[in-house]
Amino acid sequence: MNKHLAAVLFAAAVIVAPCASAEDKIADVTDMQALRAAVRGDKKAFVASALQLTPAEAKKFWPVYDEYQRNLDMTGRRRVVAVERLIAQDKPESNLYARSFVNELISIDEAEIKARRTLYNRLMRPLPSRILSQKKAARYLQLEAKIHAVQNYDVAATVPLVK
Repeated sequence: MNKHLAAVLFAAAVIVAPCASAEDKIADVTDMQALRAAVRGDKKAFVASALQLTPAEAKKFWPVYDEYQRNLDMTGRRRVVAVERLIAQDKPESNLYARSFVNELISIDEAEIKARRTLYNRLMRPLPSRILSQKKAARYLQLEAKIHAVQNYDVAATVPLVK
């Protein structure tokens, strides 16, 4: 029963958290608890209020943001599947399974890094094709890193260790 509860909590942390309303007031993003609460409400609204985009910036930025979020969603779903398989095991895992599980987690991490690198390259372009100022781009990249750290912590707290 505990394994099923862990699977549900994990799935909620990975899938629901990114879709979760930013509080009207932006919390100090060094306060990770406040960041977690703001993002669970509405991540997009939180990012919008943190960046304070002009209409021209918003027109260029939101398609890039949406594409990145789709990539994160795909890797999150892959992680859920991998962990659900681990949790579904009622017996200790074999060495081969453990190796396969870890390789899948590393592959997922690499896909996230690739998506983050693509995002960075698109946001930090030189003029005239720049989407945001480099300060706003850096601020957004920092927000994403902090949000990712909070979500990773939440996931790690619910996933059991391989037996």
